[in-house]
Amino acid sequence: MTRLPLVALALALLAGCAYPYSPPSLPPVSSTSPAASVASAAAPAEARAPVTILVSIDGFRADYLTRGLSPHLSHLATEGVTAAMRPSFPSKTFPNHWTLVTGVVPDRHGIVANSFTDPAHPGERFTMASDQPYWWDEAEPVWVTAERAGIPTATMLWPGSNVAWGGTLQPRGHHAVTGGVRPHDWLQFNANISDRQRVDTVIDWLRRPGPTRPRFLTLYFDEVDIAGHDGGPDSAEVNAAIAHVDQAIGALVSGLAELGLAANLVIVSDHGMAATSSERVIALDRMVNPADYEMSEDGPFAMIRAVPGHEAALEARLLSHHDHMDCWRRNGIPARFRYGRNPRIAPYFCLADAGWLIDAKPADKPFTGGAHGYDNADPSMTALFIAQGPAFRPGAKLAPFDNVDVAPLLRDLIGLPPGRGLDGTDAPFRRVLRR
Repeated sequence: MTRLPLVALALALLAGCAYPYSPPSLPPVSSTSPAASVASAAAPAEARAPVTILVSIDGFRADYLTRGLSPHLSHLATEGVTAAMRPSFPSKTFPNHWTLVTGVVPDRHGIVANSFTDPAHPGERFTMASDQPYWWDEAEPVWVTAERAGIPTATMLWPGSNVAWGGTLQPRGHHAVTGGVRPHDWLQFNANISDRQRVDTVIDWLRRPGPTRPRFLTLYFDEVDIAGHDGGPDSAEVNAAIAHVDQAIGALVSGLAELGLAANLVIVSDHGMAATSSERVIALDRMVNPADYEMSEDGPFAMIRAVPGHEAALEARLLSHHDHMDCWRRNGIPARFRYGRNPRIAPYFCLADAGWLIDAKPADKPFTGGAHGYDNADPSMTALFIAQGPAFRPGAKLAPFDNVDVAPLLRDLIGLPPGRGLDGTDAPFRRVLRR
């Protein structure tokens, strides 16, 4: 069951009355880093070791940081470590959030898209609301490893963090799960929980005495991604969302300073965003017979299954390079994507050029917006990475790296041993970590 401090519970009950986020007054940004400001605060009654907080700003493209709209994030980047980070393929929300906390690519951890099916569970479909443990159990997230090591954790809306990892959903059990490990504190996702409530709850968790205070926390913001889908990456909506979430980051830093608590902040995004429009839609009915296939995912990429007995007809028309799209059998997806072995990926896979969309039919009305899920090496998909705190040497800019390397970094910061069989490594960060 979700555990909440009383103040946070009261805030959550107000979530149905969505209201604009008005952060508390923040101290002016100075040349002193937030971590140094924390260190200079009045000494608390008990010694407090630094905590580690992983923050995701969904859809925050790396170059958004240069728009001059995010002074708190820019200050943390200047005083800490920053880099352009490559998402894993496909550059979608749930696959990449699970990679960030497991250190393995989607092809191995099993969350292969935001929506998919599994031959082992016929008649069922994974969606972003799925919390049956069997969808998630192919790789262990860092909070499970930490909890097993006796390190308290808390997660604020991180995708998958509400799952009783390793447990078993009971049939006819009203969603009851037997066994499994969850963070000590967690919340079921609700989009109406405002940024203010998210930050305030994290700060309330950190007010606890040492034995029950979380040492590893996650925090998730989604408004930049929503604005990017609605208006496109260059829209006024995105600029407003950047400024809005930056204020939430400022409130988090301010709250940590008021607690006198040092923190290693690791701020990431899961992917970038590319501009789309109704003028850049690839209509499959113009090249293949709709009677030959079923499509389980569309957009930047398509997952396709042949109607039984129609495989040859479908392959003859589908498997080749098309204008703005390439299509492969699952086992023929280029190796650089590290994607195609997991049986949850459909037998046929098509990938559009960045900014193009795959659909069954042409668009029925004009639209503009944004999307992600494209080639993870495309510049428009590049993700944000900032790390700042007492563990990091200030003012460092790293070469681009893959997001599978974040989980090994988190293990270092929390005090866990190196993971076994991970796709990532802490090598990109060794020269900027204070040992």
